[in-house]
Amino acid sequence: MAKQSKRMRALVAKTPGKTPLPVDQAVEILKTFNTTKFDQTVEIAIRLGVDPKQADQIVRGSIVLPHGIGKTLRVIVFAKGDRVDEAKAAGADEVGGPELAEKIKAGWTDFDVCIAAPDMMGIVGPLGKVLGPRGLMPSPRAGTVTPDVGKTVREYKAGKVEFRTDAGGIVHAVVGKLSFDKQKLAENIRAFLAHIQALKPATVRGQYIKSIALSATMSPSVRIAA
Repeated sequence: MAKQSKRMRALVAKTPGKTPLPVDQAVEILKTFNTTKFDQTVEIAIRLGVDPKQADQIVRGSIVLPHGIGKTLRVIVFAKGDRVDEAKAAGADEVGGPELAEKIKAGWTDFDVCIAAPDMMGIVGPLGKVLGPRGLMPSPRAGTVTPDVGKTVREYKAGKVEFRTDAGGIVHAVVGKLSFDKQKLAENIRAFLAHIQALKPATVRGQYIKSIALSATMSPSVRIAA
């Protein structure tokens, strides 16, 4: 086990251990960890009572958080015709077709989100080997294969967050920055929790949300009451 730094040991001493706290209290404690020279990213991890091996128990989706995530995402779009201008007007960083696909095949992945119009999937499909492992492949279920490219670009630029249960049944997502006002950070967290609750699969029996942990880039985690 890696040895903790003096700073991390001091922060761990401030946490209430495994005791779950109300959202506001957890945020208040996390804010005291803002002792680095950079603005730490705040992430939530929710352990769900699902079986991720069952297709009907995979929890995935996206949400536009009330106060964004404190980061401007780099968004590219595969489109043609009128949708090119629509995507550019919405703030897409790059819009294209076959030439953009060739650029990606050559190894370029300097972007956070890839959106595609449905009529471009013939070009985008072969990029699965490059984009898939990086979590960048457009998909209808995630809302990144869509005829409404302009609206989708604006949502991601506003701080839309994608999520999916991992092999351990845990959902991870960014919910803001440590510099955020306490109330705004708490509102983002509540909005995300409510969204996950609304996505409870009908086949799940027993406790759905098992545990919730909140942490920042260089901080210990704080438990939140489910």
